[in-house]
Amino acid sequence: MTEHVLAAIDGSQFAEGVCDYAAWASLALKAPLSFVHVVDNHSWAPDEQNLSGSLRFGAREQLMSELSALDEQRAKVNREQGKLMLEAAQSRAEQKGVSSALTRQLNGTLVETLVELEKDVRLLVVGKRGETAHHASGHLGANLERVVREMHRPILMVPKAFKRPDNVLIAFDGSKTARKGVEMLARSPLFAGATCHVLIVGSDTAEHRSELAWALSTLRDSGHQAEGAIRAGEVDDALQVYEQENNIDLLVMGAYGHSRIRHLLVGSTTTAMLRSSRVPVLILR
Repeated sequence: MTEHVLAAIDGSQFAEGVCDYAAWASLALKAPLSFVHVVDNHSWAPDEQNLSGSLRFGAREQLMSELSALDEQRAKVNREQGKLMLEAAQSRAEQKGVSSALTRQLNGTLVETLVELEKDVRLLVVGKRGETAHHASGHLGANLERVVREMHRPILMVPKAFKRPDNVLIAFDGSKTARKGVEMLARSPLFAGATCHVLIVGSDTAEHRSELAWALSTLRDSGHQAEGAIRAGEVDDALQVYEQENNIDLLVMGAYGHSRIRHLLVGSTTTAMLRSSRVPVLILR
């Protein structure tokens, strides 16, 4: 089966951004676009309570029956809402030039469903937060971090509003996997015409200068305008400062390796890094 750009759609304020970035990626990669909405009828909101243990005698059976009926009604409403979301996403993609986007509504949990679908995925597009995340705190929730850990396909995490990436930054550490990331960036039609920036976070050593020169040469040989720098400091801080100084529209990071960059993606700071980024983040596998 042809690999698709897969966009995970929900009722959050990030859904339009997911649609627009997915449509852009589909057209740039010349890959089919699929929208998926996952209905998890067994998930409870944090403020919901299970009162069945407090019930006595016949009242328990009666209320359990009523709760069951409410669950069935909620499941039906969720399915109808999902159908409307998918139709809206498909229509929005058509307005962006994608003529035949597919839609799928599946029952289950988000992470497990996406993992099951990944064999046919070229790129997964997800929102910065899901509809159940706490908006006031900016919390991403556990789902996105689990998706990053368990998926083995590139993942594009996007904000609410679309902006065509004209300046792309790749966090580079000289590792074998990071070199593959630069090579992927260089040949990907996703970034045709974009200026590619390379940032190494660490000491200004001869080894780092050699690694930076290789990355810039690889990008320029593929026709990209390329710029780069070596910055001291913490990885997340250095990335954010460079983003702001150079009007970066999209950040590219690898999820493997043994550098400090890797620890951002597999350690406890994963969610903090993704939450703090003001631009889309493409995580390469």
